[in-house]
Amino acid sequence: MNLSTRVKSRRTEANLGAERDHFDKQQLSSISKAINSAETPVKEKHARRIILGTHREKGAYTFWSYALGFPLASSSILSWKFCHVLHKVLRDGHKNVLQDCMRHHSSLVEIGKLWGNLHDRYGQLVALYTKLLCTKMEFHVKHSEIPPSLEVTDEVLEHTAGTDINNVFQLTVEVFDYMDAELRVAETVMRQLNTSIAISTLTSGQCRLAPLIQVIQDCSHLYHFTVKLLFKLHACLPADTLQGHRDRFHDQFHSLKTFFNKARDMMYFKRLIQIPRLPDSPPNFLHAASLAKHVKPVVVIPDQDEPEPDDDDEPEPLIEVSSVSTSSLQTQPPEPDIFDRTFGPPNGGFDDRDVQIESLKRELELLRAELERVKAEAQRYITQLKSQINSLEAELEEQRAQKQRALVENEQLRMELEATRRRNAEHQSLQTTFIEAEKKAQATEQRYNKLKEKHTELVSSHAELLRKSADTVRMLSATQQTQEEVERTKQELSFEIDRIKQDADMKLEEQKFEVEKLKRELEEKMAEVVRIKATLQSSEMTSEKMNSSMTALQAEKERLMRSVSEKEGELTSLRQAAQVQQSSLQQECDRNSRELEELQGKLREKVRQEEQLKQKLLEEQFALLLGTVTEAEKIIQDAAAKLDDPLHIRCTSSPDYLISRAEAALDSIDKVKKGHADYLSNMRDAGGLLRALTQFSHLAADTIVNGSATAHMAPTDLADRLTENCRSCATQSIQYLTDLKSKATLQKADPASIRIIIQKIVHLGQELRPKGMDIRQDELGDLVDKEMASTSAAIEEAVRRIDEMMNQARKDTTGIKLEVNERILNSCTDLMKAIRMLVIASTDLQKEIVEGERGAASIKEFYARNSRWTEGLISAAKAVGWGATEMVESADKVVLHTGKYEELIVCSHEIAASTAQLVAASKVKADRNSKKLSVLQQASRQVNEMAANVVASTRTGQEHLEEKDTMDFSGMSLIKLRKEEMESQVKVLELESQLGNERLRLGELRKKHYELAGVPLNEVPEGNGETSLQAHPNFMSPKPSKPALMKKPALAQKPNIPPKTTFK
Repeated sequence: MNLSTRVKSRRTEANLGAERDHFDKQQLSSISKAINSAETPVKEKHARRIILGTHREKGAYTFWSYALGFPLASSSILSWKFCHVLHKVLRDGHKNVLQDCMRHHSSLVEIGKLWGNLHDRYGQLVALYTKLLCTKMEFHVKHSEIPPSLEVTDEVLEHTAGTDINNVFQLTVEVFDYMDAELRVAETVMRQLNTSIAISTLTSGQCRLAPLIQVIQDCSHLYHFTVKLLFKLHACLPADTLQGHRDRFHDQFHSLKTFFNKARDMMYFKRLIQIPRLPDSPPNFLHAASLAKHVKPVVVIPDQDEPEPDDDDEPEPLIEVSSVSTSSLQTQPPEPDIFDRTFGPPNGGFDDRDVQIESLKRELELLRAELERVKAEAQRYITQLKSQINSLEAELEEQRAQKQRALVENEQLRMELEATRRRNAEHQSLQTTFIEAEKKAQATEQRYNKLKEKHTELVSSHAELLRKSADTVRMLSATQQTQEEVERTKQELSFEIDRIKQDADMKLEEQKFEVEKLKRELEEKMAEVVRIKATLQSSEMTSEKMNSSMTALQAEKERLMRSVSEKEGELTSLRQAAQVQQSSLQQECDRNSRELEELQGKLREKVRQEEQLKQKLLEEQFALLLGTVTEAEKIIQDAAAKLDDPLHIRCTSSPDYLISRAEAALDSIDKVKKGHADYLSNMRDAGGLLRALTQFSHLAADTIVNGSATAHMAPTDLADRLTENCRSCATQSIQYLTDLKSKATLQKADPASIRIIIQKIVHLGQELRPKGMDIRQDELGDLVDKEMASTSAAIEEAVRRIDEMMNQARKDTTGIKLEVNERILNSCTDLMKAIRMLVIASTDLQKEIVEGERGAASIKEFYARNSRWTEGLISAAKAVGWGATEMVESADKVVLHTGKYEELIVCSHEIAASTAQLVAASKVKADRNSKKLSVLQQASRQVNEMAANVVASTRTGQEHLEEKDTMDFSGMSLIKLRKEEMESQVKVLELESQLGNERLRLGELRKKHYELAGVPLNEVPEGNGETSLQAHPNFMSPKPSKPALMKKPALAQKPNIPPKTTFK
C-alpha cells in the first residue's frame, strides 16, 4: 500500500513539474514575442497568454522574473512595448498583479527618468508612460476598492468617496491627476504622429497607437468618476471654492474630446474599438439637475473573428503525456510491418479505406459548412446581444440618472425642509429669548433706576453729612474737651474721695486701735480722754466739708448735662438743614444725569457713524481690489489663451527678452507681496496693492506670451517644458488672484508658487540663449585680434594653394582645359587678393573706431562694453576665413575634375556674403566722414566684382567643357513622341519634387543657422532662402541675405498638335 502511494505521489510530482516547465516555457515564449525591439504593435494573442498566465499562477511573479532580464535601458522601443504589456496585465490580469508590480515601482521610476533625460522620440513616450503606470499603481493601492480596470458601479464609487467631504475633495484631485497622466501620453503620441490614414496603417505608427486602446478605456471611466465626484462636491461646498476644480475639468474635457475625435477618425482604431462620443459642452455643475443629463461613456471592444496564424507557436498539449497509463499503451494497435508500410495493405483493405476517406472528406466538408453557418449565426446572435446589451446599459444608465436626479431632488427638498424647520425653531427660540430678555431688561432697568436714585441720594447725603460732620466735629471737639476736663475733674474728685475714705478708714482703725488701746490704757491714760474727744470733733467737721464739696460737684454735673442737651438740639437742627440741602443736591444730580445721558447718546451716534464710515471705506477698498483682481485675471487669461491660439504660432521672441520680462515679473511679485502685507496691516488703504497687482498682471501676461513665442523657436523638449511652465504660471497666477477675491482666503494668499515657476522660466530662457554668448566678455578683445589674424592667415594660405594648383594644372592639362583652369584660378587669386585688402581695411577701420570711442578705458574694456558689436565682428571674420578655405577646396576639386562647378559658384556667393557681413559689422560704429570707411567700401565693391568674375569664369568654363547633344526628333513617330514627352514630364516632376525638398531643407538649415547665430526667428526671411524685401521693409541685418534660389520653372506643357485632316 505504501509503495503504490509513493509511486503515485512521485508520478504526480513529475506531472506537476512537467506542467510547470511547460507553463514557464510558454510564458517565456509569449513574453519574448510580445516585448521586443521591433517597431510593430504587440500581438493580442501573446498579451492574452501572459494575462491568462497571471490568472493561472494568481500573480505576476513569472512575468516580472522574465521582464527584469530585458535590456530596457538600451532600447526605447523595447521599453515602450514593455510598458504596453504591463498596462494590459494591470488592467486584465489577476487581482494580485497590483501588489507584485508595486514591488518594482522604483525600477519603473528609474526607467522613466533615464529615458526622460535622453532626446529620443520613443524615450519621451516611455518617460510619460512610466509616470502613468506609477500613478495608476499608487492610486489603486491607495483605493483598493477600485480595481485597475476601473470597472466599478456607482455604489462602489460612493462607498470609496465616503461621507467626509475632505476625502471626496482629495479623491477628486487624485482622479484629476490620473486623467492628466493619461491625456499627456495620448497627446504626445498624437503630436508625434501624422493623423492621416497612411500613418495609422503602418506598423511604426501602430506601435505607438496600440497602447492608446487601454488609455481610451481608462479615460472613459475616469471621466465618469470625475463627473460624479464633482456633482457630489457641488452639493456640499460653495461654488467659489470649487472654481479651480471646474476649470481643471473643463481643460480635461476639451482635451479628452479632441483626443476621442482624432482617434475615431483613424482607420487603426475603427476595427479594434468603438470610441464613445462626448457631449458638445461639459456638464453644468452649478445646476444639480444636469446630473440627470449625464450619460456614462461606454467603450466596446469587438471580438476578433479568427486569430492570426502563427506557425512558430507550439500548440498546447491537450492530454498530459505522463498521465497515460501503460494499459492504454498496450491497447494501441500494433504498427504495420515494413512490407505493409512499403507496398501498402492488401487490395481489399485499400479500396475500403479509399471509400471511407472519400466519405469522411464529404462529411468533413458538410461539417465545415455547418460549422461556418453556426459560427455566422452565433456571430449574428452575439452582435444582436451586444446591441441589446448596449441598449439595456443605456436604459440602465438612464434609470440610474433618473434615480440620481430623484435622489438629488429628494435630498434638496429634505435639506430645504430641514432648513425651514431649523429657521422656524430658531425663530421661535429667538422670539422667546427676545421676550424674556425684554422683560429682564425692563426689570433690570427698573432696579437700576431705583439703585441709581438710592445711590444718588446716598452720595449727596453722604457729601452733605461729611460737610456737616466736619462742622459738628469741630463743635464737638470743644465740647469733648470740656467733657474731658469735667470727667478728669470728676475722676480727681472721686480719687480724692476714695483717698479720704481710705484715710478715714485707716484713721477709724487707728481710732479703734487707740480706743482699744485707750480702753486697755483707760485706766493708765484717763488724762488723755479730753484730747481724744477734741480729735473726734475735728474729724466730724472735715466730713461735713467733704459733703458740701460733693454737692457743688453734683450741681456742676447737672449744668454740663444741660449744655450737652442744648448741643444735641443744635445738632438736630443742623441735620434738618442737611436734609434740605441734600434734596436740592439730588435735583441737581438728576439734571446732570439727564444731560450726561444725552451726551452719551450723541457720542454713541458719532461712534456708530464713524464705524459705518470705516466699514464703507473698507468695502470700497475691497471693491477696488476685486475690480483690479478681475481685470488682472482677464489679462492673464487672455495671455494663457495665446498658448493654444493657432494665430499665435507664427509669433516668436528671443530668450533675452523673455528673461528680461520674467525678471521684471519677479520684481513685481516682491511688490505684490509687500502691498499685500501693507493691506493686511491697514485695510483702509489698498493703493499699494492695487498698483502692484496691475503691474504684476501685465508683466506676468508678457512673460506668458513671450514664453509661448520663445517656445515656437525652441527644440521640442525645451518648448514643451517652457509651454507647460507658462501654462502653470497662468494657473498659479489665477489661483493667487482667486484667493485675493475671497475674504476667507485673503490672509493665506501667497505668490511663492508663482515665483518658483517664473524662476523656472528664467532658467529655461538661459538654456535657450545662443551658445555663442558663452564667451566671457574679458576675452572678446583678444578673440577679435585672433580671428582677424587667423582670417588673414587663411587668405594667405588660400593664395599659396591656388598658385600651387596653377602650376600643377599647367603640368597636367593642355588645350582648352588648361585655358579654363587658368581663367578660374586667376579669378580666384584676384578674389583672394581683394578679400585680403578688405580685411586690412576692416582692421584699420576697427582700430580707428576703438581709439576714437574707448576714451579712458582700455581696449578690452571697450570690446567688453560693446559685446554685441564685437561678437558680430568675430562671427564675420570666422565666416570670411571659412569661406576662403572652402573656396580653395572647391577650386581644387574643379581643377582635378572631382568636384562640381556649382560648388565653386556657391562658395563665391558665400564669400561675398561673409565679406558684406564684415563690412556691415565694421560700419556700425564708424564715422560717416572717415576716410578709412571709404577705403573699406571701395574694397567691398572690389570683392563683389571679383566674386562676379569667379562666377562668370566658372560658368564660361562649364559651357566650354560640357558637350550638349543635339535634339533630333525627326525620325520619331507621333506615339513615340508622346511617350518621350510623358517620360520628360515625369522627369521634370521628379526634379521639381527634389528641388522643393531641397528648398525646404535649405530653409530649415538657415533657420538653424540663424538660431545658433543668435538671430531672432522673426527676423528670418520667409520662404526657402528667398528674401522678401516687401514683407520686411524695415529689416536691416548686419549679415546680408544669401543669394536667392531660382524660382521653380513652370511645368512643360504638351504641345498642341492639330488633328489629322483626312483628304478625300
